[in-house]
Amino acid sequence: MSELREGLSGPVESQVVRAPHISYEEFGRRFLEYAASTERIVAAFEKLTGEAFEFGPIGAGPGKLAKLSATVRLGQPRLNREVDDIISFDLVIPLKVDLLIDLAVDRYPFRVDGTIHLHLTVRTAEPLRVLIEIDEPRPSNVRINVASATRRGELLRILASVDHEIRRFVARYIADEIRKPHIRAATDIDVAARLDAAWKL
Repeated sequence: MSELREGLSGPVESQVVRAPHISYEEFGRRFLEYAASTERIVAAFEKLTGEAFEFGPIGAGPGKLAKLSATVRLGQPRLNREVDDIISFDLVIPLKVDLLIDLAVDRYPFRVDGTIHLHLTVRTAEPLRVLIEIDEPRPSNVRINVASATRRGELLRILASVDHEIRRFVARYIADEIRKPHIRAATDIDVAARLDAAWKL
């Protein structure tokens, strides 16, 4: 019987594989890269995909005589991650806009496409939190191409400051969206609370 026990104990002990140790610093770095993965960030912003919102009519141009109205649609976000001393992301959200300028006597449609560019930075905070900070969107973060079918439409676009109004409104909309709870939850990870919850389970 003792031989049997010895025979059994040998193989069982040999199956135990010890993971190689790493430093606390290396562990922390790997944890951050895992917590702030590309997939996790994209998933947080995918809820914006396919969203459509409208603005206007708003007055624009000299005397605010032109009335701008538009429908904006957001596409699938793209994300580039930079891993250096600081982990950061460049998030690009495509957009398409159906724009109409109404002069009461005539109406001019415009086709607009472009992208919204956001910069995100991974931070750590007390007591044990991972924060993904999003730079406040500004009109300069919105890049657009505006197409008109007529020369008069192109002139009207300049006089009515169409490009600026689109950039300003889209930036404000995105700024409001990233303050919503589902974005906040994905970009503010309370590690201590989650560990405590897992420990109770």
